[in-house]
Order: sequence, then structure tokens, then C-alpha cells
Amino acid sequence: MNAYVFPGQGAQFPGMAKDLYDSSEKAKALLESANDILGFRITDIMFDGTAEELKETKVTQPAIFLHSVVLALISDNFKPDMVAGHSLGEFSALVANGVLSFEDGLKLVAQRALAMQKACEINPSTMAAILGLEDEKVEEICASIDEVVVAANYNCPGQLVISGSHKGIELACAAMLEAGAKRALPLPVGGAFHSPLMEPAREELERAIDATEFNPAKCPVYQNVTAKASTDLNEIKANLKIQLTAPVRWTQSVQAMVADGATNFIESGPGKVLQGLVKKIHKEAEVSSIA
Repeated sequence: MNAYVFPGQGAQFPGMAKDLYDSSEKAKALLESANDILGFRITDIMFDGTAEELKETKVTQPAIFLHSVVLALISDNFKPDMVAGHSLGEFSALVANGVLSFEDGLKLVAQRALAMQKACEINPSTMAAILGLEDEKVEEICASIDEVVVAANYNCPGQLVISGSHKGIELACAAMLEAGAKRALPLPVGGAFHSPLMEPAREELERAIDATEFNPAKCPVYQNVTAKASTDLNEIKANLKIQLTAPVRWTQSVQAMVADGATNFIESGPGKVLQGLVKKIHKEAEVSSIA
């Protein structure tokens, strides 16, 4: 069975999606419509911008979403039995499996990016990658710290990203190293994504989701919040609303997809990050990029 997976923030690179724009009329039309929807020429930044310009919040998330979704929508081979996306990638997955229209998905992603930026300004905060510790140990250390610090991204066994206040992350990193972590690396991000500190963004996104039309899913989506298959629109909406303050259960999502019969994991989007994570979670999985 084919599982299509969609990457999250960090997968962007200068020149992204230019080959699609140049080689496919359908891709060109979708990307030009995105410029109109967003009200600025995001394609100019994607194709010719610097890495620094691509890191701008209002650009990064829509750019990755566009590259990922356009790849899926123009592919003759896109026949998913199931889909999942990492954080931002969940929105790409929902457009690809028909739950959200291209326009509505892009609008939600743009609103999400700005809401997250605002939340970062309200609550200065950060994230760190913890390598080489059991998930349970990381959770235990986070719980023992008298600051906001939580497990945020379960990326693969032995790689868990934590999220919290600057002080909380500093204390947690020291405690993780003391407990035997191979590394505790502060990440160059603007805030504590997938933590309670994203509450202002969650509230804003909830209103936007309530105002958006959701359509029947073509295949199950494995959501970050539950790591379970869903086609129920009320359930999909509810999980999407709390995604920003809840952890990304990527390890558990891939395990659930494998348990439900996935053998081929096809990444749709810039880069190959998810292919690497899938292989670490399930060595026998076949991984590839969308063709």
C-alpha cells in the first residue's frame, strides 16, 4: 500500500518548485493562482530569493505547502491509500486527499504562519533536539522542570524535539545531557511550536478552520495529534484545531501506517527528510520521492 507523506518547516531551499513551474502548465497555473491568493509574488522568493528570505514566516510555510501540494496535484502517479504530513505538512496532506481545496488550504497555511509569528512575539520561546534518549526519559525530564517545556516532535526513535520557554529549554538540555543524551541541540526557530505557548495561535487558527469548508476524504489521513487514521470530518477538524499546542507524533503515525499495511512511503515536497525518518522508524519500508 502507498502512503504519501508531506514535509514540514525546514524543508525549504532557494530555487524550490522552479522546475515544476517551468515544465508543467498545470503547476504554473497553480503557482500563479497562489500569488493572487496571497497578494504577493511568493514564487519570486521561492525561485530567486535567498535562504534568509525563505526563512521569513509568511513565506516559509506557504512555500513548502505549495511545493508539496503542486507535486501531488500534477502527478499522474498520485494514488494514495493513506496520507500524513509532519506539522505544516498535515495541511498539504489534507489538500492532496481532497479534504481541503487548494485555495482554502493555502489560506489556512498563510493564516497559521502569521498566527504562529504573533504567538512567538507574545511568548518568546524556543525548541531543542534531543538525540539518543528514550522518549519516556525525555518526557520524564520535561515534567520535572518548573518551567514550560514539553515533548513537541516525536521524529523517530532516539530523536525527540522539545519545546518551551528559553529558561525551560536551557534547564532541560542540561538535564538531558546529564541523563545520557548524545546531544541536546537548541534549534534556530522563532518559538515553542507544538507547546502550550502556542495557545494564542491555536485560538486564531481555530476560528479560521471553523470558517473553512471541509470535503469528504479520498483516503485516511494519519493526524499528528492522534497518530491514527481518520476520515471523519469532525474528527479531522478537531485534531487540526489542537495541532499547534499538541505534539507531532510522527514516529507513532508511521508505525500505525505500517500496521495498517503501508509498504511504500512516497514523500511529496522539497527535500528527503521524511524518507530518512521513515527508514529509522521502519527499516523494511520502501521510501522514494514523488515522480
